[in-house]
Formats: sequence, C-alpha cells, structure tokens
Amino acid sequence: MPDLIHDGDSAAAVSSLRSAVMLLGRRLKHQRVDESLSPTEMSVLGTLARCGSATPGELARKEHVQPPSMTRIVALLEAKGLVRLEPHPDDRRQKMVSQTEQAEAMLAESRSKRNAWLTTLAEGLDEDEWETLRNAAPVLEKLAHL
Repeated sequence: MPDLIHDGDSAAAVSSLRSAVMLLGRRLKHQRVDESLSPTEMSVLGTLARCGSATPGELARKEHVQPPSMTRIVALLEAKGLVRLEPHPDDRRQKMVSQTEQAEAMLAESRSKRNAWLTTLAEGLDEDEWETLRNAAPVLEKLAHL
C-alpha cells in the first residue's frame, strides 16, 4: 500500500475520489421518493433493511448519532408507519425497531429511482469508462464498509 500522505499522485487521487463521492452522494440524495423524510430517516430505514431489527441504541451506534436523537428519529418513523417497536426477546426494558412493509416498499421504489438515475448517467460513459466503473464498484463498496 503506498504512503497516501506523502505520495503526491495518491494524495491527488484520494482528493479526487473524495470530491467525486461527495458530489455523487449529494446528487443521489436528491433522487428521493418521499421528500417528507430526512436523509437521516432514510439512512435509518436503509440500516434496518441491511441489518435487520435493532435496538434504538444499536441504531444510534450504526448511524453515529446520540441515543436521544435516535429515540426521536424512531418515534418520527413510527408515527409515519415506517417502523414498529416490539419487545426485546431477552430484555424487557429494551425495544426492537423493525421496518414495516410500507418502509420496504418505499425503499424498493427509492432504490429503483436512484438506479434509474445512475443508469441514465452511465449511458454517457464510453465502454472503457463503464468497464472501469464496474470494476471499481466492489472496491467502493468495501471502502464504504471499512
């Protein structure tokens, strides 16, 4: 692995990657199905879709927010019919948060809309660029989860 701090080419590549990922992420956030949900609320639903049911404390850690903030987010999502709270199987003091079928359908529609938008963008790439992007996707996925 190159020394990214001292290698000028690598540092420039990291800077370019950061900038591109941030811009693409912002543009993707605008491709929402439900404008009434905040990006944080959408992120919590996405985490539940990927990881399954969790306690509010576990969600707070995964989303990098304080537990009281997650309690408010979960309450908002529950009021919108997107999550349900159920008793924890091992600890009666805890609740488990899980997504509802309404949330699953909304997330599926959102993924479809964002995929269609990205597909339209990708149509502007030439064959070599598209091949490079296909090869980079697993690496970007790995970076996102490190």
